[in-house]
Amino acid sequence: MIAKSASSVRLLVGCSVLSLMAAGAAVAQDAPIVQPGAPGQAPRALTAEEATRIADNRFSADDVRFMQDMIHHHHQATEMATLVADRTNTPAIIEVAGRITASQADEIAFMRDWLMDRGQDAPDPSAHTMAGHGQHGGHGAAHAHMTMAGMATPEQMAELAAASGPAFDRLFLDLMIAHHAGAVEMVGDLLGRSGSAYDPVLFEFVSDVTNEQQAEITRMTALARGLTDDPRSSLTPGFRDAGEAASNMTLVASLPKPAGFYDPSNPAGLPPPIPSEDEAAEGERGEETPGRFGRRGPFLSFANTDLAFSGDLMAVGNYHGINLYRIGEAEPQLISSLVCPGGQGDVSIVGDLLLMSVEQSTARVDCGREGISEDVSPDRFRGLRIFDISNPVRPVQVGQVQTCRGSHTHSVVSSDERSIIVYNSGTSSVRDDEELAGCVVGLPGDPRTALFSIDVIEIPVADPSRSRIVDSPRVFADDETGVVAGLWQGGDHGEGTQRTSRTDQCHDITVFPSANLAAGACSGNGILLDISDPRAPRRIDAVNDPASPTGTRPPSTTTAPRCCSPTSGAAVRGRAAAFRIP
Repeated sequence: MIAKSASSVRLLVGCSVLSLMAAGAAVAQDAPIVQPGAPGQAPRALTAEEATRIADNRFSADDVRFMQDMIHHHHQATEMATLVADRTNTPAIIEVAGRITASQADEIAFMRDWLMDRGQDAPDPSAHTMAGHGQHGGHGAAHAHMTMAGMATPEQMAELAAASGPAFDRLFLDLMIAHHAGAVEMVGDLLGRSGSAYDPVLFEFVSDVTNEQQAEITRMTALARGLTDDPRSSLTPGFRDAGEAASNMTLVASLPKPAGFYDPSNPAGLPPPIPSEDEAAEGERGEETPGRFGRRGPFLSFANTDLAFSGDLMAVGNYHGINLYRIGEAEPQLISSLVCPGGQGDVSIVGDLLLMSVEQSTARVDCGREGISEDVSPDRFRGLRIFDISNPVRPVQVGQVQTCRGSHTHSVVSSDERSIIVYNSGTSSVRDDEELAGCVVGLPGDPRTALFSIDVIEIPVADPSRSRIVDSPRVFADDETGVVAGLWQGGDHGEGTQRTSRTDQCHDITVFPSANLAAGACSGNGILLDISDPRAPRRIDAVNDPASPTGTRPPSTTTAPRCCSPTSGAAVRGRAAAFRIP
């Protein structure tokens, strides 16, 4: 009887819950729906239809904007292709134009249908001229279209229309390759936005766009190589038998990397292929299907990074260590190799001392190759290594200077019989202060931070083991406020300009001792230092280029020839500058 009663209660409760749920649903349908405005604004009442439209998750505003923009983007490609017939008779160019006209026209039709099916505006690109005199949407809309990735400017379109013959062919390929690369960039930007391409039809379309555009870029790039007289355009690939071309110079020797400085199972250092689960099915995909390769880097790197010279001795820096050669004969002669992993590997020679920059967190004090797995370890080394090469056949590590961010680059500023002064800059992360006291990440306003400075290192010639950091000057500080983060804060200078990192380190420093000057390529700035007192450098100027276009790579600092430290030149992370020196 009790069990039956409990069952009845459960049934009664269940029915009550269902009734409440049903009633609740009815109430929810009748309840007001509001959309709050900005602070202080009255909320806006929404109808059920408006709320439903807002909740529509089938596609996003980014999807719509991408399709609308890509219609105009594709249309310009068809306009360039239309110019081909009257300006060249090169069969390969005519074939490219035919493929582009057919594929882009079909895709424009698909994109317009996709937009109209979803009740969105589907622009008709034929209603205006994409060559720079557009009327659809007004001047502002035309300008917006021209700033899309890869779009040719009105001036470039006019130049293409005025060209003919081989000149037309070259310009057509230059503009069309950039145009296709821009379409790939636009797809990448879309897929990087939250909630975009949720529609499987759209996702499949943008994936096809990427694959087709990249395939066409490959074909056009190969075609462009055949249109130039530059012998480099037709060089054959290879490892130790690659094609060669030289102008106003003669190749004297080409030396393979010594034993221990390459992976014997993969001497070319190629990424490992990913084996196919079904080789037969893989083969049916066609010859144009690229192979699949691993994307992770190996534990050890064998890239050469730098050269240093002293008399007839040459040191070749490498992520895996250093190789020493005697030069002067027809071919440099290897005399010794130092296996000491932990790049960067920038090198300098001062007298009988060889200096080496080390930045990787896997580098060890004892030059071992097993690396470091612990977060904090007394065996880790990041900084400046010092070797005695008085007997270059048997170099000996005689000193080390540990630094908070390692050593990406170093520059010898001055030297005499007593000491050597070196400027060091690390570009890596700040190590744990439990591993090296004083290494604090901090914020830009934190005076303890290991960022926003360079290291001044003193090396006693008589006893390099006593080498130490004597100062870490705040060369990026604001002159008026003293705030350590006083230069470029990171970002870009507007649409179409290069994005650069916050200035808190230098990628490269060049010294000009006779003028008591040094110059640094430092993230978003080029800086000029007064080094009349080498131990206390003082910034006297800094520049920032607001017009550096996207995709460019700033050259190395070029204030003067290198005199003391032949460190690597390309400023991958640094803004270079040219100063006029009286």
